[in-house]
Amino acid sequence: MGHGHDHGPRADADRRWLTIALALIVGFMAVEVVIGLLVSSLALLSDAAHMLSDAAAIAMALFATRLAARPPSGGFTFGLKRAEILSAQANGLTLLLLSAWISYEAIVRLVTPPEVGGGAVVATAVAGIAVNLVAVRALGKANRTSLNIEGAFQHVLTDLFAFVAAAVAGLVVLLTGFYRADAIASLVVAALMIRSGLGLVRDSGRIFLEAAPSGMDPAALGRELCAVPGVVELHDLHVWQVTSGYPALSAHVLVAREGDCHAVRAAIETRLRERWDIGHTTLQVDHCEDDPHCLDSHGAAYRAGG
Repeated sequence: MGHGHDHGPRADADRRWLTIALALIVGFMAVEVVIGLLVSSLALLSDAAHMLSDAAAIAMALFATRLAARPPSGGFTFGLKRAEILSAQANGLTLLLLSAWISYEAIVRLVTPPEVGGGAVVATAVAGIAVNLVAVRALGKANRTSLNIEGAFQHVLTDLFAFVAAAVAGLVVLLTGFYRADAIASLVVAALMIRSGLGLVRDSGRIFLEAAPSGMDPAALGRELCAVPGVVELHDLHVWQVTSGYPALSAHVLVAREGDCHAVRAAIETRLRERWDIGHTTLQVDHCEDDPHCLDSHGAAYRAGG
């Protein structure tokens, strides 16, 4: 059965866009570290730290896409497709850890704000906005339905917002001399990082816990499959994601004694593929009178007309 998780030309294109974004981020990060140290700007230094995490996130995403493209072998019967989810979760955790460090440093600077070179901050931030716009556009062309790609994209998008915040803080310092604006901008960036990080950890955690794909109601799915002609009962229903865009399902289906097991299985597979976008299925189909599950099903049972 096909499952629509393409690691062919689309994966090659994804790697190309990831490589372009990585080159842009690494080049500008080096510049930003030097300027941030020279002008004592936490907004720039915190963003440089975030850019370092961006570079690591994109490099990790590149490595994960290569692992995921390997065919199944040995004990890895699904291949290494979940390497992409490991990458996404690592990216989420990195965002949360960086946000904690930036928040601490920002609070310290709110209490005792150092002098900040507003002009240098504004100039660097404007350049950073331009670089990150190009990087965001590059990653936006990759397959963002992949949680792995989305993790890298969220890193770079948050960095773009951080540069906007740094530019605003630099203008405030230039116009008013209010040095605490730099720390306030850093807190805004930290809040954005927390939001993105929690989303990535939550979504990757759902896949590792083999929860049903987001937005899918297994009970509604079970009831719909029981409406397929010939189905008497369905139980032991499991639906999960191997990786982003790769849902899988297994179930035990009971049909009437005079029913055609092969025809019923084909009808269910067609329904799952066309209405639920589930192409990888494992269905055990039996005649009801021949199977003890008719009397003792495991888990929730769905019955025709029920």
